[in-house]
Amino acid sequence: MEEQIRTWLSEQSSGAIQVTRVRPLAGGACQDNFVIQTLRDGVPEKMVLRSDAVGSLPGSLSRREEYAIIQAAVAAGVPTPAVTGLREGLVRPGAWGYFMDWADGVAIGAKVVRSSALATARAVLPEQLAAAAAAIHRITPATNPDLSIPTISPDGDVIAEMLAFQRASMADIPEAHPALSLAMRWLEEHRPRASEVVLVHGDFRIGNFLVGPDGLSAVLDWEFAHWGNPMEDLAWLCVRDWRFGRVGNPVGGLCERTRFYRSYAQASGRSVDPALVHYFEVLGNLRWAIGAVVQGLRYLRGGEADLELLAIARRSAEMEYEALRLIEVGPPAI
Repeated sequence: MEEQIRTWLSEQSSGAIQVTRVRPLAGGACQDNFVIQTLRDGVPEKMVLRSDAVGSLPGSLSRREEYAIIQAAVAAGVPTPAVTGLREGLVRPGAWGYFMDWADGVAIGAKVVRSSALATARAVLPEQLAAAAAAIHRITPATNPDLSIPTISPDGDVIAEMLAFQRASMADIPEAHPALSLAMRWLEEHRPRASEVVLVHGDFRIGNFLVGPDGLSAVLDWEFAHWGNPMEDLAWLCVRDWRFGRVGNPVGGLCERTRFYRSYAQASGRSVDPALVHYFEVLGNLRWAIGAVVQGLRYLRGGEADLELLAIARRSAEMEYEALRLIEVGPPAI
């Protein structure tokens, strides 16, 4: 792999380049990520190689699709590392990958919400995340008609499509999950009409942001991006599991909802519908519970011997419980 990377980078570079180290990048349980360290004309450089994994979660984009979305996001002013060099076979035959600019920061959720070294960052992070979400949501099917991402049904009913997808994912789980079935029934019976369609990051949460001393450094992991309703991203940031123990701060363990909703409204020019966010938060817990189970199936069905996948699967009951709790308590007062 090192030789292939060196050959490709040399072809793209006008100067002499030497690959000094390739190592797996810790964190992330969906795709294959590697840190690439090089010397270009004697100057040390660092980048990330991101490649298709052997298996992936339902709804995950290929690196070819993700590459185009990141390019659109960079052009729209989203703070996300630029990408270059889309190519097949850098890691293994048939796997697509690309190179991503290096960005400094902490991504580990527990550190982001707890580390004393990031206290100043946390003071400004809600507003920065609101601005980043607003930039993402300025990308629409009209502004970027050539983006190759999941299509919208003819009547634009994105929620109906999401429910159909989750129900199909549930059908692939070999054992019964009554709590998921109950949550799904509630979601279908209370399905609202959400007509606005924009680019949705799809995994906009603590753990997918690089955070430095001054706050947000980069938005990462675009593999679940799709056309959808902007309230979906706001709700996903509020899913309880992404608060990393700071459950009293519903927005990513950082702050209360009112502050974040106000900042997003100012940055995006659209008002936040708390009831719709609540609906998407129930749906988000259902989605993550299903995703957790599927992570375990990736291990059990062979091909990926990563114990983290089994550990994630055991946590599905937490999201099942939270989905039912949210249904019981209803939307929060804002």
